[in-house]
Formats: sequence, C-alpha cells, structure tokens
Amino acid sequence: MVNLLYIAAIVAAIAFLILCISLAKTLSSLKKTLQSVSGTMEGLTTQLEGVTTETTELLHKTNQLAEDIQQKAEKLNTVVDAVKGVGESVTVLNSSVRRVSSNIATEAERNSDKIAQIIQWSNVVIDIMSKVKERKTGKTSTKGWTAYKPVPGQKRLPSPNKGL
Repeated sequence: MVNLLYIAAIVAAIAFLILCISLAKTLSSLKKTLQSVSGTMEGLTTQLEGVTTETTELLHKTNQLAEDIQQKAEKLNTVVDAVKGVGESVTVLNSSVRRVSSNIATEAERNSDKIAQIIQWSNVVIDIMSKVKERKTGKTSTKGWTAYKPVPGQKRLPSPNKGL
C-alpha cells in the first residue's frame, strides 16, 4: 500500500508537471498575442493622432470657407439690392415715358384740326414770302397768279364766306 501511495504521488507529480508545462506554453502564446495587440494599438494610436490633426485642420479650413462665403453672400446681397433699385427706377421711368407719350398723343389728336390749319397757313405764308422775294428781285412768274392744290389727305382751311 505504501507503494501505491508512492505511485499515486508520482502520477500526481507528473500530472502537475504536464499541467505546468501546458500552462507555461499557453501563457507564452498569450504573451505573444498581447504584445502583438499592444503593437497594433500603438500604431492605431499614432494613426489616430494623424487623423485627429488632419480633421482639426480640415475643420479650421471649413470654418474659414464658411466665413468667406458668408462675407461674399452679404456683398452679393448689396449688389442684388442695388440692381433691384435700378430695376425699380427703370420701371418708374418707363411708366413716366408712357404717360407723357399718351398725353402728347391725346393732345395731338385733340388739336389735329388746329395743327392742319397751321400747316396750311404756314404753306400759304411761305408761298407769299417767296412771291414777295421774287418781286423784289424782279423775277415774276408769267401767269401772275399761282393756283394752290390741296395735298391729298390734308384738311382744308375754312372758307372765309362760311362765317358770314
């Protein structure tokens, strides 16, 4: 029985030795894995710092661009307001020109008889002046009298006998 006890102790010692060797191999493999993870984390940290720096620079540039766009938009609003004012001025000018043109046309239609009479009388006066000029220079026409024919479409002067 004592031998059995020694055998059991030897078997237990061998099992403990196998357990220790297996545990040492597992811990050694775990150590390599953790070192690899540690190296990966260090590389990741370095890359993240670079990304963070680039992101910060990009954010600053974006803010500068946003400010620049806002300033240009404000300047553009001023230009748009000025163009709008010019457009309103042109509209007012157009309406004024239309109103004046309409007034002139209305007055011309209202006074068309008077205008026709003035044109006829002015033609008569011009002809009389040319006759007087011819007489002063000694040139007279062979007939002595000139018969005036009305221009087609032109209104006639009122007859002097019409009022009597």
